[in-house]
Amino acid sequence: MDLVAEIKRQAELFGLVIGDDDTGRLGLLLQEMLRWNKTYNLTAITDPVEVVEKHLVDSLTLLPLLDGVNDLLDIGSGAGFPSLPLKIMRPDIGVVSVDSVGKKIGFQKHAARKLRFERFVAWHGRAEELPTQSFAAGGFDAVVARAFSALPKLVELALPCLRPNGRILAMKGPEGERELSEAAPYLEQSEVECLDRIELALPISKAGRQILVLGRKHKI
Repeated sequence: MDLVAEIKRQAELFGLVIGDDDTGRLGLLLQEMLRWNKTYNLTAITDPVEVVEKHLVDSLTLLPLLDGVNDLLDIGSGAGFPSLPLKIMRPDIGVVSVDSVGKKIGFQKHAARKLRFERFVAWHGRAEELPTQSFAAGGFDAVVARAFSALPKLVELALPCLRPNGRILAMKGPEGERELSEAAPYLEQSEVECLDRIELALPISKAGRQILVLGRKHKI
């Protein structure tokens, strides 16, 4: 299958505007992931249409939320989604991508070299150790996580890395609203509030997605 053509098709269905150069780079990213996947088993999703939808388009749903973001942290990034597609679309943003699985970080480093990224760090380690790392000094404007852990755990890991006005962007499935409700006591205790909850559907499967936008409460 022509991955570039499929990216263009799904982007149009979803209302994403992607230039030819970026479409080509996104296609190269997916091509390399599928090639590595044959040896390293990076993802269980191998059908090209599903790969475009559930890895790429899903990742790019965060794009409208990155205005004003200069430094982004992706916790539990797996094979580099959403961090790699976001870096292609927003090369001006510094990205740190963290995962505890070595082969997945190995792929991210390969992809970053192939795509000639600058200001991209793929780090093999645990998010709890991030505040001690030099590349995390100064914190991040946005901490993103895709299908990673329960909300209280994500908030616990993200807060020490977040700048005062930074945002946590938690990518969830249809259960997002329920998770938010269940986490309410912890969020209150942590002085964190939900600033927005965005509902959307992927273009082919129509699978439901929710993005929870969280931030620190500011005392008046």
